[in-house]
Amino acid sequence: MNNETTTLISLKEAMKRIDHKLQALEAQFKELDFTKDNLTQKFEHHSKTLASQAAQDELWTAVLALKFTSMERNILYSYVIEVLICLHTHVLEKLPDLARGLPTLASVLRRKVKNMRIRVVWESVLEEFGLEEGDVIVLRTFFIAHGNKAEHYPAKVRQMYIRDFTVMITNMVKNQALQDGLLRAVQVIEKGKAVRTSEGQKSSLKELIPSV
Repeated sequence: MNNETTTLISLKEAMKRIDHKLQALEAQFKELDFTKDNLTQKFEHHSKTLASQAAQDELWTAVLALKFTSMERNILYSYVIEVLICLHTHVLEKLPDLARGLPTLASVLRRKVKNMRIRVVWESVLEEFGLEEGDVIVLRTFFIAHGNKAEHYPAKVRQMYIRDFTVMITNMVKNQALQDGLLRAVQVIEKGKAVRTSEGQKSSLKELIPSV
């Protein structure tokens, strides 16, 4: 075997080794890319979860800090409870065969997570009334915080006290998500459907929705 043949064989072997190293490096880079994407997704999910938790903490603080008179609280409670009852009733109307298993709105909210049929109906009912998940979180928070000491006022009684509830809410409720949710509750009961007036209002309520 002459020197040229030996050199050629050595060169081929060296090229093979380099090729194997390049393949190994490529596999490592792919693994690193996968790890990076995984970490990025986890970080984004964690950030959204923290943002959602912070928004909900802020909402609870705002709800508990409301300085309404008992009459004003009762009026707002009346709108809130009527909307929640309305949502529950409309879900049951669309799912009569599941009515016995959905005795409360809370049961609807629990079961819609795993039951596609309930989730689709729930989303259609929200759309029907111009509401979103964030609105419901606001209304349920208000109900939980004030329901034990509030009294329901029927429409005629409410009108005896205050003519324009939107002005009262706008002037006294500074938290944007809480203000938006309460205003929509009034719209649903008074007009049959809530109207979104800005993307800002929409995003303020989306912050409340837990990341999944």
